[in-house]
Amino acid sequence: MKKKKILFFFVSIIFLIFFIAFTLLARAKIFNRLDFDITVRLQNHLPIKYDGILSVFSLLGSVEILGLLLLVIIIIRKKIASIFIFIPFVVAHIIEIFGKALFHHPGPPFMFFRYNLNFLFPSSYIQPGSSYPSGHSLRTIFVSIIIFYLICNLKVKYSKKFFLIASIILFDIIMLISRISLGEHWTTDVAGGAILGASGGIFSLIFL
Repeated sequence: MKKKKILFFFVSIIFLIFFIAFTLLARAKIFNRLDFDITVRLQNHLPIKYDGILSVFSLLGSVEILGLLLLVIIIIRKKIASIFIFIPFVVAHIIEIFGKALFHHPGPPFMFFRYNLNFLFPSSYIQPGSSYPSGHSLRTIFVSIIIFYLICNLKVKYSKKFFLIASIILFDIIMLISRISLGEHWTTDVAGGAILGASGGIFSLIFL
């Protein structure tokens, strides 16, 4: 068990270093052209009729929903140490906020915006003016890693584990794509958020 915790710690640090390196490249505007091209092509290939479904994913990725899901996981596990998974969750969001405050990286212009629901959670009204990294991507990958770990430790048939893990991966893919197709983030924002979320999620496994 101790070896597992050490492994989780070092893998988490590796992802954090990767996030810092990726952020420096993004800050150098290396991916700007790629960001624009991917957004245009993705919106051209995803009909507007799917925007409603993708907008629901935007709500599911909010801090209110995924924060509540983490709380449910802690309650179900009935282990006091599990509550400490909120520490890396909060720290990752602090890094996100600092990233958006210190790294001037405006999101896609309004002409790309395709979110079409008449409801927003309070957290959606917080607009720091920069879009890097994506908070939705961060939270989605963070929580998914925890769920992956719990699924792998379930005493069920491998076929059920495979189905559950495949479902989570599909959810993640749709969530990350929705960030770009709805014009809420550039690909760079999504990638950065996913890497940061992976770092925090893997670190949280130490407490599970």
